[in-house]
Amino acid sequence: MTLQARIEEKLTEAFAPERLSVINESHLHAGHQPDITGTGETHMRVRIVSEKFSGMTRLARHRAITELLKPELDAGLHALAVEPAAPGEATRW
Repeated sequence: MTLQARIEEKLTEAFAPERLSVINESHLHAGHQPDITGTGETHMRVRIVSEKFSGMTRLARHRAITELLKPELDAGLHALAVEPAAPGEATRW
């Protein structure tokens, strides 16, 4: 299973999202560091809309997602951009 698929699975199980998009942006960061070639799965963007975020601050939403994905970050995921929203909130996507 790819890292992207594992992230999608974990987020789906934890947050039952109305909308979810996990985007591999690794190719945008080639050369960012000597060992980052732009291949693989080093940089991910998560766009998620979930009822579970209702009443949570933006910081609490980010922390919940980061905590859930800590094993992936510890295993080599270099960067994680997070765009969480509750239903009815404006999104950029």
